[in-house]
Amino acid sequence: MVLPGLVEGHIHLDKGFIGDTWKPHRPCTAGFSVRERVAFEKEALAKAKPVPVRAAAMIDLCVAHGTSHMRSHVDIDPDFGLSNLEHIVAMRDAHKHKVSIQIVAFPQSGIVTAPGTRDLLDAAVRNGADLIGGLDPAGFDGDITGHLDAVFDIAARHGVGIDIHLHDGGLLGVFEIEEIARRTKALGLGGKVTISHAYALGEVPRDVVLRVAGRLAEAGVAILTNAPGHHAFPPVLTLHDAGVTVFGGNDNIRDSWWPYGDGDLIERAMIIGNRSGFFTDAELALAFNMVTSHGAKALRLDNYGLVEGGAADFVVLDAEHIQELVVTRPKARDVYKAGRLVARNGQIVAA
Repeated sequence: MVLPGLVEGHIHLDKGFIGDTWKPHRPCTAGFSVRERVAFEKEALAKAKPVPVRAAAMIDLCVAHGTSHMRSHVDIDPDFGLSNLEHIVAMRDAHKHKVSIQIVAFPQSGIVTAPGTRDLLDAAVRNGADLIGGLDPAGFDGDITGHLDAVFDIAARHGVGIDIHLHDGGLLGVFEIEEIARRTKALGLGGKVTISHAYALGEVPRDVVLRVAGRLAEAGVAILTNAPGHHAFPPVLTLHDAGVTVFGGNDNIRDSWWPYGDGDLIERAMIIGNRSGFFTDAELALAFNMVTSHGAKALRLDNYGLVEGGAADFVVLDAEHIQELVVTRPKARDVYKAGRLVARNGQIVAA
């Protein structure tokens, strides 16, 4: 079977410990806390191998499984400025023959509560970032208006897209999702905005989800999920049926947030399908589309897919059909970028 190149919709190349020694997971002291996890992460990364070493190892891991395109969120923080961005921009250039990388300037320590970050995000877009990110305007920054004003202002002035991490749950999270959709529609940014995680949509009644889904579809806001094992996540089929672009990604891979992940997007499609209760052929195909065509749409990729005049990014493996592929996840794969073999049987062949 020949597949279009897999699309990694959400990854953190500067955070993982692939290519480094094993780092035992450190639990939060009292339930899950984004702020505490960020603090733990900073302590662990301060002792980790340099970003270029770890990022290169993660890129090769993902490419060997069939990834042709990825969107990486890169921490922009007052403590280390644009250093992570500089490293990942260099990685993007060094590995462009194997994978295409979009970079999101991600304020992991907040914007309003981290003085100087707004200017750093602006500088990040001027120095290689393709999109502007955000993080829990209410739960982390405690200022929905101030946070979103900064994100949308930078996006509008530079003409770039937006991808906001939103862990805030319940009706608070729903309010933020609807506000992002409202701003997207008002500024004509349809097709250029993603809300990553959107846990709230997995925590509220169906009638609320349907209302929000209609607004997301009308505004052209996409939803990214990795179907995390420890948390509620958006109802994929409900959103898809309402016309929302829902796509997938691995998110964190063996880092301070959790120890799991091997970079295999077909495995991720299976996890999304399994956690969503997908059993029919159509549902299994939707899970596959979330790491291929839906991801390509959300990332606004040109010449994507097995089409005449396409980019010739493709994967060859042994499966009779898409449904079998999602269920069995065959590991023996030949991976091509721009028509050139770059990986075979889990090994990079084009350094």
